[in-house]
Amino acid sequence: MSRDPEATALPPTMRASVLREAGVVVLEERPVPAPDPDQVLVRIESVGVCGSDVHYYQHGRIGDFVVREPMILGHESAGTIVAVGADVDSGRVGQRVSIEPQRCCRVCKYCKRGEYNLCPHIEFYATPPIDGSFAEYALIQDDFAYAIPDDMSFDAAALLEPLSVGIAAVRKARIGVGDSVLIAGAGPIGAIVAQVARAYGAGTVVVTDPVEQRRRMVLELGATEVHAPGEAALDGRAFTAFFDATGVTAAVVDGIKRVEPGGSAIIIGMGDDDMLLPVAYITSHEVNVTGIFRYHNTWPTAIELVASGKVDLDSLATDHYGLADAEIPLRDRPAPTTLKSMVHPQR
Repeated sequence: MSRDPEATALPPTMRASVLREAGVVVLEERPVPAPDPDQVLVRIESVGVCGSDVHYYQHGRIGDFVVREPMILGHESAGTIVAVGADVDSGRVGQRVSIEPQRCCRVCKYCKRGEYNLCPHIEFYATPPIDGSFAEYALIQDDFAYAIPDDMSFDAAALLEPLSVGIAAVRKARIGVGDSVLIAGAGPIGAIVAQVARAYGAGTVVVTDPVEQRRRMVLELGATEVHAPGEAALDGRAFTAFFDATGVTAAVVDGIKRVEPGGSAIIIGMGDDDMLLPVAYITSHEVNVTGIFRYHNTWPTAIELVASGKVDLDSLATDHYGLADAEIPLRDRPAPTTLKSMVHPQR
């Protein structure tokens, strides 16, 4: 039961954009959920459309995660707390928050060492069978609803989620002052990693992408240099770290071969389940190759990076849709100038 006195003013039902099966999204009326004792109810204002949402829409699965029953997509979200559970401070009602969209068990060895993203019991928004936030309201644990500054937009607050992916990736690579970085892909994750790498001190940030419009956009968002893939300007150069934000095997292999001895290659993009990697180069150069599975303990850093002006997220929010039109960015191929499509459930 919520102890928020305003909870009685909440409507009994809400609109939700529901993935029925691959390629089928419908707008439904669902009950407004009631918070558990440790939860808050958030009135969702902005949700970013992620590549995983598109993948679930198009294919009905990602690896072993299969959509077997209707599910609400969306996990990059922000809004206002409108009700709280019995164990939560009622003073939180009215707070503008960004949602870290996962619930861990808090007792396994991964949770106890702080790597709760690896929790085998993790429940993550819009990962079967957990509903996400393409809806007017959503629940989250109290401590995973982070208060945001008054001057931070809801779009930026929602995009603290992909920013957290970038922070996790840059932390993995141990980027420091003066380091050189190569990023494959000038989409939203590539643009975010470029900004985070600069914020962490990287001196050179090179981004490759086949689309000229995206190259121009990322040059304004942190990159110091941009190229089409395979350009001769990259020949003979070595980088402290390589980040793949494409999922394309050829880009991953090419990037690894451009990492200096002892450097890092971080695979972020979702692509083929299996890839043939240049093992001889990896071993002879002691390249540290790893992936990123979401994030942990990133939101305070993400908020500070945006509040300080070191990272610009508002410029990534290029396209906007009401809840009834949430299927459009899932279905249609994005324009070259699209970085992030945002769904606004209250519209």
